[in-house]
Amino acid sequence: MIKTENELFDFLKLNIYGDLKSTKYQMSKWDCYSKNAKHIIELKCRKEHYDNLLIEKIKYDYLIEKGFKYKSVPMYINSTPKGVYRFNLDFIKPSWTRRQQPKTTDFENNLKVEKVVGFLNINDSEKLN
Repeated sequence: MIKTENELFDFLKLNIYGDLKSTKYQMSKWDCYSKNAKHIIELKCRKEHYDNLLIEKIKYDYLIEKGFKYKSVPMYINSTPKGVYRFNLDFIKPSWTRRQQPKTTDFENNLKVEKVVGFLNINDSEKLN
């Protein structure tokens, strides 16, 4: 089972994107890219499996915008205990809602803030493992 974004990155580089590169800035709104596949990618690792996986609107909008700018496909890749799921955001338009969410993920600051989020159903994804 893939537990961290580093493990997910390594899995993708070994099995899917041989040319996968990390973004230079750790707090970027996207994590990596493949020039060969023309994919820009946001990675998320979930400790529990959900059929509907959360995406922040700010990240979704950024990926869509940058995909258009760089003529690349915006991908959102999630790992859960049941597998790795790849969403092509060019074909998914979530419904948006406001929710109280932790300000950051997997960091010490667990302050809650309001975020605009949507959900991606795993039936709209490609299962990678």
